[in-house]
Amino acid sequence: MGDAGMEPNVSPPDNSAQQDSAFSMMDLFLISLIIGLFTYWFFFRKKKEEVPDLPKMQSVAAPVRDSSFIEKMKKTGRNIVVFYGSQTGTAEEFANRLSKDAHRYGLRGMAADPEEYDLSDLSRLSEIDKSLAVFCMATYGEGDPTDNAQDFYDWLQEADTDLSGLRFAVFGLGNKTYEHFNAMGKYVDKRLEELGAQRIFELGLGDDDGNLEEDFITWREQFWPAVCEHFGVEATGEESSIRQYELVVHTDVNMNKVYTGEMGRLKSYENQKPPFDAKNPFLAQVRENRKLNEGGERHLMHLELDISNSKIRYESGDHVAVYPANDSSLVNQIGEILGTDLDTIMSLNNLDEESNKKHPFPCPTSYRTALTYYLDITNPPRTNVLYELAQYATDAGEQERLRKMASSAAEGKALYLSWVVEARRNILAILQDMPSLRPPIDHLCELLPRLQARYYSIASSSKVHPNAIHICAVTVEYETKTGRLNKGVATNWLKNKVPDENGSNSLVPMYVRKSQFRLPFKPSTPVIMIGPGTGIAPFIGFIQERAWLKQQGKEVGETVLYYGCRHEREDYLYREELARFHQEGVLTQLNVAFSRDQAEKVYVQHLLKKNKENVWKLVNEGNAHIYVCGDARNMARDVQNTFYEIVAEFGNMSQPQAVDYVKKLMTKGRYSLDVWS
Repeated sequence: MGDAGMEPNVSPPDNSAQQDSAFSMMDLFLISLIIGLFTYWFFFRKKKEEVPDLPKMQSVAAPVRDSSFIEKMKKTGRNIVVFYGSQTGTAEEFANRLSKDAHRYGLRGMAADPEEYDLSDLSRLSEIDKSLAVFCMATYGEGDPTDNAQDFYDWLQEADTDLSGLRFAVFGLGNKTYEHFNAMGKYVDKRLEELGAQRIFELGLGDDDGNLEEDFITWREQFWPAVCEHFGVEATGEESSIRQYELVVHTDVNMNKVYTGEMGRLKSYENQKPPFDAKNPFLAQVRENRKLNEGGERHLMHLELDISNSKIRYESGDHVAVYPANDSSLVNQIGEILGTDLDTIMSLNNLDEESNKKHPFPCPTSYRTALTYYLDITNPPRTNVLYELAQYATDAGEQERLRKMASSAAEGKALYLSWVVEARRNILAILQDMPSLRPPIDHLCELLPRLQARYYSIASSSKVHPNAIHICAVTVEYETKTGRLNKGVATNWLKNKVPDENGSNSLVPMYVRKSQFRLPFKPSTPVIMIGPGTGIAPFIGFIQERAWLKQQGKEVGETVLYYGCRHEREDYLYREELARFHQEGVLTQLNVAFSRDQAEKVYVQHLLKKNKENVWKLVNEGNAHIYVCGDARNMARDVQNTFYEIVAEFGNMSQPQAVDYVKKLMTKGRYSLDVWS
């Protein structure tokens, strides 16, 4: 066909029949081509026009955005919103209590997660009559916002919004053993005022190192009278028990739709999908679990979690969060005392249909699963739980005792402190010691706080162990004043996670939380690491990484460790590893304090003082980075005071100047803390 089509160009001109035929064929070909091109252009053009129209169609049809808490408050008749920045659930619990309080004053409240809403709407809150925003803000780590309050914190820093119509109050949750006590609560309180908002009650500062519950109650009992005075309202009556959730028992349910311990998506443990986080933890297999100490009463352990194929990435200094399970014997005892079939499948559904929180924990599920994976049954319950439970005590004396402990009276606070907090009575102990107290198990499940993830400093470097995360921990076990043996939930659960062939008994739900506890950017920068006991964990990762960098031919600065334990022959953790690193020259100094191997106790701060000249030289001339990990209450404070002394002596400074010098090191990221109390 191609050759025939070319013939007219080469054929003699006197062949008119062939010429006419060629013209007609060419005409047809051109007309077909034009029609084809036009058709293609028409449809192609049509598609191009439709693409930008799609978003327009969606935006026109979109309802009022869910992120507007103002619209939600208007729709549901609320005038008080209580935002919470919560890492362990306590701030959320306090927010729920305050929102429930509101009804006593003819007001309506709602607790709200700032992560779910657009906080720039705070400027519109004055559109609602008698409106008030309350903030229950916990401080995490070294003065940081909690994960769910990070966006709110970022917005506050950048905002130039006029909040002159906003009325607010703040209660902060912190711990005085930390350097930046209640930093988030203080910042929110100060910043809202700077933006023109009106504070209607003073900032509350709760201290978890003391009695956080009492701090909250004391603030709350003065807060509400201030609200009443400001809005001209009065209390409508005594505090009453109002159920937030209703029980639905499932007699005929598809077991594939029942939660069995998952934190978020149903069946997420059977069908794992990255990315993995707090709401979607990865099930890591324990591939090693060995005892680290050679003697003594305590059990110190090293675990290795396999994160192969998870796409989880971590850096030295990060934290690993694990979701533990409660001891089955405690769960069974609660079921026996309350005469409940723990395998009953049920749901607790929020009575407030507009609430974003449909259930207190994943539902439907069984009571056994709820008490094992979702609820905290080992910590002493807070006063609001005792108040709600009191109605179920059939003995008048026990009922009065519970109500008294839940009251704001000095006598009640003292009784709660001694009988519950100091005696470390958990819910099981309270049920055992009050025989007439037999609440419905569904109400108990509604009242108990959520079981929280436990955080551990990662004891490995991803440069050396990209497919594993190492944990160093000590099991918690102690006798209470009532003679009961209390065990730490997570550490005893981890202790029993022994690697096995099928792996079912050695799975740990986990995720990684990023940290600011980081090695210097330049490997040549010297580091001074101070970490007694399990505080050595992140430094094992640091040393592994410095060794790896050295193997890569990098210039690695001095790597100095100050470690401490009780006895050299009992609990000297990672002795062989540290000796090897020291021998290889990666660890340039290995200073170990054995506190109880001699008459006079020796701690890490004593070794710092002993080597004070070298310490000052590394800090002052070498621009060394200092890292402290471990106990916040005593060790971290004593170490910091020692640095004040060293700086004052060798820097020829006064005490205030030395303190300022160390604080500036912190600001520059050259003095980092990873501590707990």
